[in-house]
Amino acid sequence: MNEERRRIFEMLSQGKITVDEAERLMAALEKEPPSNGAASGEESAPKAKPRYIRVLVTDKDHTGEHSKVNIRVPMQLLRAGVKLASLIPPQARDQVNFALHKEGVTFDLNQLKPENLEELIDQLNDLTVDVDDRDTTVRVFCE
Repeated sequence: MNEERRRIFEMLSQGKITVDEAERLMAALEKEPPSNGAASGEESAPKAKPRYIRVLVTDKDHTGEHSKVNIRVPMQLLRAGVKLASLIPPQARDQVNFALHKEGVTFDLNQLKPENLEELIDQLNDLTVDVDDRDTTVRVFCE
């Protein structure tokens, strides 16, 4: 573990910073370019894996007021959900799949596997969706 991470954990354990502040500091460390003296013309290091899926919605209602939605879903929650889905008994998964198909959702819980999720998360790294309507703005992206 590098020195900066160790200091963040020490400050957290001493109560000098909150868990959220520690998380932001760790994320900032991941975004820092490596200090290996690489020339600026060289190819940059690969992007850090996304840690969150973010959904931002701003909507102007009929009174002109703006309402906002700001959702930040940790990727770890997705990973945990996939692992928990594997604990669902096969008969229950079949019933859920049947109900989903009945509602027009063509999704098969039996195909949901941790290795598939990692591939999806890798692809989400470059995801940015912007939807602009006259009164509504929606952004979905990874950070």
